Amino acid sequence: MYVFRLCCIAIITAVSAFILKSHKSELVPLCLTAGGIIIFLYAFDYLTQSVEFIKKFTQGTGIDNEIIRTIFKIMGIGFMVELTASSVKELGFDGVADKLVLCGKIILFVVSIPILSSTYNIIVSLINLV
Repeated sequence: MYVFRLCCIAIITAVSAFILKSHKSELVPLCLTAGGIIIFLYAFDYLTQSVEFIKKFTQGTGIDNEIIRTIFKIMGIGFMVELTASSVKELGFDGVADKLVLCGKIILFVVSIPILSSTYNIIVSLINLV
C-alpha cells in the first residue's frame, strides 16, 4: 500500500509539472522539487518503523551499534546523492550531476572503511580460533 501511495504522489507531481510546463514553465522545477521532498518525507516516515526493528535485532544479536550506524550513514549518503543528482539532471545540468555522483561514491568508500576494518578483525579472530 505504501508503494501505491508513493506512485500516486509521483504521478500527481508529474501531471502537475506537465500542466505547469505549458502555462508557467518557471514553476516546473519548484513543483518537481516539492513533489520529490514529499515523496522523500513519506518514505522516511515508513523507514522509521524499520529502524526500530533493526535496533531490537542488533541488541538481540550483539552486533556493534557503530556498524549499524555506519550502514545507515552509507544508505543516507547514497539516497541524498541520488536524489540531488536526479534533481540537478532534471534541471539540465548533467555534468554537475555526474560529478556529484562520483564524489558521492568517493565519500561512500571513505565512510565504509570502518566496516571493512571490522570485517577484517572478525576474519582474523576466526582464523586464530582454528
